[in-house]
Amino acid sequence: MKLNCDLGESYGVWQMGQDDKVMPLIDMANVACGFHAGDTNVMQKTVALAARHGVEIGAHPSYHDLPGFGRRSIPHSPQEIEALILYQLGALDGLCRAQGVGLGYVKPHGALNNDMMRDMSTLEAVMVATRKYDKALPLMLPVTVHYGRHKKLADYVGIPVLLEAFADRAYDDEGQLVSRRLPGAVHQSVDKIVEQAVSFAQKGGVKSSSGQWLDLPADSLCVHGDTDGALAAIRQIRDALTTARP
Repeated sequence: MKLNCDLGESYGVWQMGQDDKVMPLIDMANVACGFHAGDTNVMQKTVALAARHGVEIGAHPSYHDLPGFGRRSIPHSPQEIEALILYQLGALDGLCRAQGVGLGYVKPHGALNNDMMRDMSTLEAVMVATRKYDKALPLMLPVTVHYGRHKKLADYVGIPVLLEAFADRAYDDEGQLVSRRLPGAVHQSVDKIVEQAVSFAQKGGVKSSSGQWLDLPADSLCVHGDTDGALAAIRQIRDALTTARP
């Protein structure tokens, strides 16, 4: 199972994350495209860092919400969603091409990601925009118990998908992430985070916060590396998944 991480989320003199330490430990880098974080210089440096370590580069587009870090839901028509996705893909792809690397996939960020998983018309708009840009470009989606329905829509639109799971987040009985506003939504124990990562990799699912088993087959596991504790967890996850391979 491949590890992905949200990177390139600094902006100007404001620094976010530990990209230089995280990049060697992951397989896929979700690079902010300037709408929730990142700017031209940060994007360029992040692409160069990913290329240096042989890490696949994914676009991490969002609503245009720098003050809210892309975590605020902003009403958009399907046409507006298509435009904001296309704009951000083009910006990052241009920086990638200039350095001789390609764009590997698309993973929406924050509120846009949450909204598309609640509303099929929003999800279809994101899929259509991705297909218009490059029909071979996979869209990364959080895996839920409704992943079959989401794959069917992707087949209809005509794009491939990657299913994503989270090592450090609690799941409800629908396979949705428990809201960060609720206690226990984010796992703090490194042992718990590693245990959940191995469960996804070896068993194809995880137990919900109520103890119900969820079949959630995932292609990639999202890890967060913006603290020293998270960085230690990534190292342990990498070691555990390497050891667990047959």
